[in-house]
Amino acid sequence: MKNRINYFKVAPNALEKVMGLERYVGKLVIDKKLAELIKLRVSQINGCSYCINMHTKGAKKLKVTNDQLDQLKTWNVSDIYSPKEKVALHLAENMTLISEKGVSDELYDQVREHYDEKEYVDLVMIINQINMWNRLSISMGNQASE
Repeated sequence: MKNRINYFKVAPNALEKVMGLERYVGKLVIDKKLAELIKLRVSQINGCSYCINMHTKGAKKLKVTNDQLDQLKTWNVSDIYSPKEKVALHLAENMTLISEKGVSDELYDQVREHYDEKEYVDLVMIINQINMWNRLSISMGNQASE
């Protein structure tokens, strides 16, 4: 399937806002490898082949190990992720499936054991941004290319 609409051309004002958040997310102090793993895991959950392809390549450029990539779907039972990484991935999964899982006070407290207020907000922004990109990409028919 080819892209259905050039949404950058059709809705430039909307996409400028989206790109503004993208620029914000790109400048965060959250570990870049972790941010890329979050984007990849959320894209896996949402089934966005375009974003899975992009963020797998991005993770490899950042020297994320093959073991981390291979075990990302089972991060919660893997011993290669730190507790700090695991809680961020937990938050990402719960936010992506928010109507099913929600973000409980317990999960919030677990995240806050590893991240301060600003870092928590930044994690939420990363997760929201990739969920928005996934939904935009899927609805517009974007497909991964080699």
